[in-house]
Amino acid sequence: MLLSLAARVRVLFVGGKGGVGKTSTASAVALAAAREGRRVLVASTDPAHNLGHLWDRPVGDDVVRLAGPFPVGQDGGAAGTGVGHLDGIEIDPERTAERHLDQVRGTLHRLMPEHLRGEVDRHLDLARHAPGAHEAALLERVAETVELGLAEYDLVVFDTAPSGHTARLMALPEAMSAWTDGLLRGRDRSARFGDAARRLGHTDDDGAGVLGTGSRARDRRERRDQEIRAVLERRRRRFAGLREVLTDHGRTAFVIVLAAERMPVLEALELHRQLEATGVGVRALVVNKRSPHDGGDLLAARHAQEERHLAVVRDALPRVPLLEVPLLPGDLAGEAALTRLGELLR
Repeated sequence: MLLSLAARVRVLFVGGKGGVGKTSTASAVALAAAREGRRVLVASTDPAHNLGHLWDRPVGDDVVRLAGPFPVGQDGGAAGTGVGHLDGIEIDPERTAERHLDQVRGTLHRLMPEHLRGEVDRHLDLARHAPGAHEAALLERVAETVELGLAEYDLVVFDTAPSGHTARLMALPEAMSAWTDGLLRGRDRSARFGDAARRLGHTDDDGAGVLGTGSRARDRRERRDQEIRAVLERRRRRFAGLREVLTDHGRTAFVIVLAAERMPVLEALELHRQLEATGVGVRALVVNKRSPHDGGDLLAARHAQEERHLAVVRDALPRVPLLEVPLLPGDLAGEAALTRLGELLR
């Protein structure tokens, strides 16, 4: 079921409560798609960064090869580009925020008078610790990764942060687009006011007359305003594009992974509600580590308890397909184990 869903979309988000198996599910789906001949990127936005541990190799903020190439037809697959492979990346919000602020610093140092550079640095240092700075940086990297995935891969699979973080992230593109639009409208009003003041013969920023030596300062200010506007326009287009992809059910799907326990079930239902409210469609539920009913009295009792929790899910979300993955022996790590898990996700 899950692999057939992945075959129909270009972007797949895997979310849920921490510790339920999001990283292993995302990696198993991504690996199976690569074995079927698709170029696949699995991207982790989870601050825990378990992707490298799962694959038993270093994975960081730059794309690395995890598996492949797989010739077309291997494991019976024939879809995709002919030679499939799987790449991975762990998105680092800290590094993203630092890179963004460094770019802003360079732009402002170039455009602002030299005596204001200390003030620019002070404000940017404060911005580094401002509420929402890392979420905004993470959103920009998610947008970049989606753009990369659509341009260079057949499928990009996101292993997302725990439920609350992911719900806020999915709602951010619309909010950031509206905020950027407000900034642009404010700059337009400011520019119109400045033009009117200059036509009336008022002085410009450095106190010189419009026809005097202040023309150099005015030119510098206009260049600065044009560059700032270009940056805002670029971010608006990026966030609007991400929003379009997230709400396009033909290209994007969201899967919630959960355990058949009280808290994961409640979080899954709340995450579903929040995602649906933002226009992001939840296309499947994966119940991980399902206890067997015939493994002795303890596991049989646990299976019955899990069944009661899953009845709540089925009653609340009767139209969302639900896939149960059995509890597996041993540690889940490495390509062979993920291949076995992928077989259970079909």
